[in-house]
Amino acid sequence: MKVLLAGATGAIGGPLLASMSARGHQVHAIIRNPAHRERIVGAGAIPVVADVLDREALLRAVEGLSADAVMHQATALRGAGRTLSASDPTLALRRIGTTHLLAAARSVGARRFVTQSLITGYGYRDHGPHLLTEDDPFGVPVGNVGDLVAAGSLATEQQVFDAEGIDGIALRYGMFYGPRAFSDTFAALLRKHVPFRPRGTSGTAGFVHVQDAADAAVLAMERGRDGQAYNVVDDRPATWQEFVDTVAAAHRTPRPVSTPGWFIRAMVPYLGCLMLDASMQVSHERASAELGWTPNYPDLRTGLGLTGRGTQPPRTGPHTKTHTEGEVP
Repeated sequence: MKVLLAGATGAIGGPLLASMSARGHQVHAIIRNPAHRERIVGAGAIPVVADVLDREALLRAVEGLSADAVMHQATALRGAGRTLSASDPTLALRRIGTTHLLAAARSVGARRFVTQSLITGYGYRDHGPHLLTEDDPFGVPVGNVGDLVAAGSLATEQQVFDAEGIDGIALRYGMFYGPRAFSDTFAALLRKHVPFRPRGTSGTAGFVHVQDAADAAVLAMERGRDGQAYNVVDDRPATWQEFVDTVAAAHRTPRPVSTPGWFIRAMVPYLGCLMLDASMQVSHERASAELGWTPNYPDLRTGLGLTGRGTQPPRTGPHTKTHTEGEVP
């Protein structure tokens, strides 16, 4: 396929470009900073300089191009503040950015559109032992700051599902780990002795290695059903204490400092909501059955190199492992 990609310079961007190249896809990668041209060309893609949030500039940049699919993986996590508000740049990319990229999709003649969503759209609350699937309510407010993130995920999904003449597909990712991802951010905090290991009880989350996330995205672009969302998580959830301890061991940082929940909430309210209020078990059975995807890295310890590493290429046969209560790395 010919693909127009937004988000080629983020954590998932490098693995995604590599996966697309390996499967023979031709990619035009939208970049805001011209300094990234060389990096994009080196990955085998063609750079298109434009800001996704500037509709007219984006449409000028893609004028004359043709593509079969558009993929929206753009985030702006480096521009996020300590507190979360409706003006958060990543939330803008989910709402306004999706609108602009759909306009670009029509301009280039694309008939498929894959967008990045999040499992946290199921709600920042304790879901108990219930195994979350794509049929569960999504984007329903629960009354905390995480509602902003859930609403952003819902907004991008609804737009692509409702787009006339375009097959819309959403990927509900777990928390990214691996090179340049969320785990690296935490390792940097731990090296500075920043105390972000919850003391006592913490929430449980679904995680996914960035390479597995990239492989799922390519398969979804090729095989995903119109109007369908797919959970993309590894095989075993983990508590946030386990996440921090595993990151510390993998990156050989100083020992994590256990911190009371009230301190985390005061320092970074959004992280407090995520680490203390949200607890979920998530199934990737639909992605396995319909896309032929299964994680090469089944859990955090494997993905961060503390146990036998995944060595297999992206798989194409059905697989039905799910997150189940009590399964942790």
